[in-house]
Amino acid sequence: MAVLVQIEDFDVGFQLNKLRLASPSIGAVVSFVGQVRDINDGDSISKLTLEHYPGMTESALKAIEAEAKLRWDILDSLIIHRLGSLQPLDQIVLVAVVSAHRGEAFKACEFIMDFLKTQAPFWKKETTAHGERWVDAKLSDDLAIKQWQK
Repeated sequence: MAVLVQIEDFDVGFQLNKLRLASPSIGAVVSFVGQVRDINDGDSISKLTLEHYPGMTESALKAIEAEAKLRWDILDSLIIHRLGSLQPLDQIVLVAVVSAHRGEAFKACEFIMDFLKTQAPFWKKETTAHGERWVDAKLSDDLAIKQWQK
């Protein structure tokens, strides 16, 4: 299980192959890649700036991964989240999960992404034609994590 918070871009194919080839017990690789959209809330976005609280962010992501491992029979997982100034089409996040069977991997990947969106301490600022604005949490993200509550 690995968590990387970085400015640099990542190579999805390389990262998935590294996970996939780690064990012959792996029968499923499920991943999610998030990228910067060019429009949000009806406004064109020219830049997205991501900030975080070093140390706290990595701890929160590791706790989310650990909870996924407790809930599902997964063999490994990876979270890469970028920081800094990003442009539309830039990759922001990669969540990947490997397991013996696809069902466990799909559930764990969705769980990790849902909780990352609501529990990880990241702050997003969009640059639009009208200036800069902080991105508020979305109600849909809060609703998504309710399905996972025990």
